[in-house]
Amino acid sequence: MDVRDGTLRYLPLSEATYYIMLVLARPMHGYAIMQRVEELSEGMVKLGPGTLYGALAHLQREGLIAKAGQADRRKSYILTALGMDVLLQQVRRLEVMSRNGLSVIDSWI
Repeated sequence: MDVRDGTLRYLPLSEATYYIMLVLARPMHGYAIMQRVEELSEGMVKLGPGTLYGALAHLQREGLIAKAGQADRRKSYILTALGMDVLLQQVRRLEVMSRNGLSVIDSWI
């Protein structure tokens, strides 16, 4: 990871933020985001409306997501290029953590 690229200042992502960004690889509105996050996380992450909309506002202010459109009252969001870079860095962090964790656990067995 290159600290000069500016993405590291966003890391680490919280679990909720990670999943929100992950599902926003495609445009999606709030309720669909909540459902998809719960499904993708196998029920480990359940977002309430306050958490979700607070996170969406923050991510939009930071330029990590953008409004993709609006139909009636439903606003859709999508990951920006910066958001994709940050998400990729987070995935790489998780890979290292997982690899190290498995290595230590394997040494116990």
